[in-house]
Amino acid sequence: MSTAAFRAVRDLLLARRTDQDAACREFAFPGVTHFNWALDWFDAELARGEAADRPALIITGEGEARLSFAELSERSDRLANGLRARGVKRGDRMLLMLGNVVPLWETMLAAMKLGAVVIPATTLLTPEDLADRFARGRVRHVVAAAAETGKFAGLATDVTRIAVGGAPAGWPAGWPAGWIDYAQVAAGPAEFVPDGPTPADDPLLLYFTSGTTARPKLVLHTHRSYPLGHLSTMYVLGLMPGDVHLNVSSPGWAKHAWSCLFAPWSAGAAVFIANQPRFTARGLLEAIVAHGVTTLCAPPTVWRMLVQEDLKSWTTALREVCGAGEPLNPEVIAQVEAAWGLTIRDFYGQTETTAQIGNPPGQTIKPGSMGRPLPGYRIRLLDAEGADAEEGEICIALDPPPVALMAGYQNEDGTLAPLQGEVYRTGDVAARDAEGWFTYVGRADDIFKASDYRISPFELESLLIEHAAVAEAAVVPAPDPVRTAVPKAFVALAEGWPADRQTALAIFHHLRARSAPYKRVRRIEFAVLPKTISGKIRRVDLRRAEVAAAGAAPHAGEFREEDFTAEELGGFG
Repeated sequence: MSTAAFRAVRDLLLARRTDQDAACREFAFPGVTHFNWALDWFDAELARGEAADRPALIITGEGEARLSFAELSERSDRLANGLRARGVKRGDRMLLMLGNVVPLWETMLAAMKLGAVVIPATTLLTPEDLADRFARGRVRHVVAAAAETGKFAGLATDVTRIAVGGAPAGWPAGWPAGWIDYAQVAAGPAEFVPDGPTPADDPLLLYFTSGTTARPKLVLHTHRSYPLGHLSTMYVLGLMPGDVHLNVSSPGWAKHAWSCLFAPWSAGAAVFIANQPRFTARGLLEAIVAHGVTTLCAPPTVWRMLVQEDLKSWTTALREVCGAGEPLNPEVIAQVEAAWGLTIRDFYGQTETTAQIGNPPGQTIKPGSMGRPLPGYRIRLLDAEGADAEEGEICIALDPPPVALMAGYQNEDGTLAPLQGEVYRTGDVAARDAEGWFTYVGRADDIFKASDYRISPFELESLLIEHAAVAEAAVVPAPDPVRTAVPKAFVALAEGWPADRQTALAIFHHLRARSAPYKRVRRIEFAVLPKTISGKIRRVDLRRAEVAAAGAAPHAGEFREEDFTAEELGGFG
């Protein structure tokens, strides 16, 4: 019954793939009481139906593989039996720390079939990060790359430890005490029998968010919220059965599960991975062409590297291209459109949700806009007083909560803090135009006032990165005795640009020609930007440093407008 219900709403979205208004009007998440996406969809529909022999997972480079839906179904069944034999049971927490290798997908499917709760983890984690996840995540089992096992030394010894890959160099023959070879666990019996139906509201995923202002929060998703919820992500990506979908993101973060698991496999598309020893745009383009990739989703950093190549010389099978993480600047979008005749479509979502707002295929694309609410979501913008506004915090109506929203944040004591009130507040601010299109403004806690004007760091950062000298930028308020605060830009320079007065002046010229005086960046400091482990800039660290340095002389590498003459700055007022 749950398989038929899922297929019906999925097929509706495929039928309305270019008609967002009709999709939103007709769509409703299926009302299932029990649902296990791995068993009720992947096994029952993809691995047993007409898609069974189609490729489900294609990996090039390290860990090269090509597996069908039927093959992955059987392999995950064997692994589920092997994990069960080693004590993994429904409700147990399993930390999964692998790169883009086949066992990552096998383990995700096997854990779902068993009812275990997966804690995705990046291989960039430190031993201190892992200790925090063990404690707050209540980890009972670990599946990790063999090369990373040293990070677990000294952590809880009563945890099942499974290592993927050969024993690291320097180890004695065989595995060290406490670790089991994944290959042995994955060799379980072929026939898997679940221990019973899976309640749709049982926990499935526990994400540690990459907090930019505090310790990571623990986001809990269920067998309902992500597997069903990512129908909105499938829709905005424009995925279709038989597509070859490439999503450029790293395992351990929510976007990987979004676009390397739930969205493509809900559509019946193949997940494509291009592993490179060191990322190059040329290598990615070669893989896209050689393997007939039809849909591509990549973050702005990757798109900015791709347009450095002569895109016109690459003949691809691409039909859909999307950006993720933050809006792209117009110049990159224009270059891709000129080369390939494809418009990079933007969308918005969070770890706590699936894709909420976006530009599905066939819709009017407004430059700078992240689109309109997607099927299954009702979005409100609320001002500081909680009133509906045309610019305000992005909020999701909770009457009732959408299926795709997390169950809640897990507290320190392991209990769940359920969502309460009329709305869920995302912490992000957007503006909505008269026709209903949303434009991202910035994080609510990053927006500040200068001379009583509201300043969006994101807007100024977007202008900054259009200059060739700027690789990355972060704008924060710097205390000022006259204006209360002035916008200050911390800039990571592109290769080949010196951190000197002439570079600062060139950037000031660029900004003064493109921004109104009230929101103009008045100070520039060349620096290495502090980041979270997932690569998000920690503006809070920069803000604190500016407050601590209020009234002090400029830092080394800092340049202020008043350091330049009017003639040097030019005639922009």
